[in-house]
Amino acid sequence: MASLVESATASAAAPATVPRVSIPPKGVDYRGKIVLAPMVRSGELPSRLLALKYGADLVWGPETIDRALIGAERRVNPRNGTIEFSRFPSNGGRVEKAAKASVIYRLDPIREKGKLIFQLGSANPDLAVQAAKVIAADVDGIDLNSGCPKPFSTSGGMGAALLRTPDKLVSILEALVQEVGTPYQIGISVKIRILETPELTAALVTRLVRTGITGLTVHCRTTPMRPRERALRDQLRMVKDICHEAGVPCLMNGDVESRDHGLALMEEYGVDGAMIATSAEANSSAFRSKADGGLAPWKEVVYEYMKFCLESENKLGNTKFLLNMLISGKDKVYNEAKQCKTYLDFCRKLGFDDLLPHAVRVDEILDLSNKWTSAPGEEVKDQSRSKAVQNAMENNESARAAGGHGARSKAAAQPAHTGGPIRTSSVPTVSKVTKAEPEAPAVDASVSAAQAPPPQPEVTA
Repeated sequence: MASLVESATASAAAPATVPRVSIPPKGVDYRGKIVLAPMVRSGELPSRLLALKYGADLVWGPETIDRALIGAERRVNPRNGTIEFSRFPSNGGRVEKAAKASVIYRLDPIREKGKLIFQLGSANPDLAVQAAKVIAADVDGIDLNSGCPKPFSTSGGMGAALLRTPDKLVSILEALVQEVGTPYQIGISVKIRILETPELTAALVTRLVRTGITGLTVHCRTTPMRPRERALRDQLRMVKDICHEAGVPCLMNGDVESRDHGLALMEEYGVDGAMIATSAEANSSAFRSKADGGLAPWKEVVYEYMKFCLESENKLGNTKFLLNMLISGKDKVYNEAKQCKTYLDFCRKLGFDDLLPHAVRVDEILDLSNKWTSAPGEEVKDQSRSKAVQNAMENNESARAAGGHGARSKAAAQPAHTGGPIRTSSVPTVSKVTKAEPEAPAVDASVSAAQAPPPQPEVTA
């Protein structure tokens, strides 16, 4: 084992040219990148768009378990152009009224194009391939999670548990490379943690870089360690050396605080890229260099995040989770926002008046309008009314104020959400969304993404 570490160090000192694995035509090169780390709950679409806005070069989505994705239905949301993978919950086997389909994964085919890495959780080569094929045509790379220490992942033999079963880990990566990476022309990568000793880590990494992967990320903590414990970087150079000897890009993760900090660590340890995790949860403008403005005020970041949430029709529970991290705990609105149960209430508390009409519409789409603390004002609900009708209403109110007895106007009934059309044939051209459009009857049948054939190789001159 010691010879592996020594050979890696020796190769780093040699002046020989470092080999480079080829990047697939539809894949991405991880070299020179500061990226958003995969994080459960914090890596959904609005968070990724926020990171990209502030300068992230690539974004990882949250780990998605293979069985959750297998059989999911791919559809295009006609209101915002996002691609959604959804399925009906098993409901514990109970026979009840059909439940509403849950969105398992959502992506933006325009704003995330060329920058989205899907992270897969799996402990089985066959299941990993089945799941990866569902989404491979819509992402720019697939990363196998071999570093998550949380029980929901490790209890199934996934995540960091794979570090203890290297044969299984290698077999999953080889299957993904051969059956998904090659036909879909995207890269397959893996994210690991360091092991207890350099010898164990070196032995594992040496095997992984021979599987055909195009990237390896090392989280500089062992499995038992938690985020509050400082990252251990004493094995980082050794991991980088082994990766570079095989031509595989090496990214680092663990206590990377900002773009400038990540670039400095890349220079110090010779790694190819760096992931930002918890710092991005606290303020996504961590991806912006100091020369470009550095950290933005929290309210600016929250405003941009709220816009992306509304545009994405993000689940309110997920939005609220990250808002609790983005909103300054010193501001009085912090505790007030915790009580909000709708987008309308959030926008009111935060003073985002220009977002109120959109918040009303998204609340209706998500069936949250019955939870409003108070109904939206007429100026919010009835923007579609003609000017003549609005003038008549204003005159009526003026007459009553002057002592008249005009008829009392009734508030317009909230429109029922009937479900929008689902299209699978193409992705609509989408510009920056400012207001959701009314829905129309469904026109296209949905198809299972797993049935879609892999894209054919492009012919070039």
